[in-house]
Amino acid sequence: QVQLVESGGGLVQAGGSLRLSCVASGQVFRIGAMGWYRQAPGKQRELVATIRNGVETFYGDFVKGRFTISTDNAKNTVDLQMTSLKPEDTAIYYCYTNARYIDYWGQGTQVTVSS
Repeated sequence: QVQLVESGGGLVQAGGSLRLSCVASGQVFRIGAMGWYRQAPGKQRELVATIRNGVETFYGDFVKGRFTISTDNAKNTVDLQMTSLKPEDTAIYYCYTNARYIDYWGQGTQVTVSS
């Protein structure tokens, strides 16, 4: 009953930046928290960042101050601003939310960082 659609991925050179956006639709009033995960080939999906109530944030250790998560309630979106990108950041990035004890995932957007 909640749909998530990501956008903003692409190819960028090391040191560059990208801004990912996720648009939620459906029963958005039931959403408790939103976030971003990523998965590279051959690796487990890992947490990038989460945000709850528009202010409570949590970041993966690898971010080291480079990424910022934010929400825009008027547009029902959650964004991830990524700067100082590294080749190791290359992965598919997935939008995530939990609503009434159910997990929802977007289809993912590819981020590729070249050397």
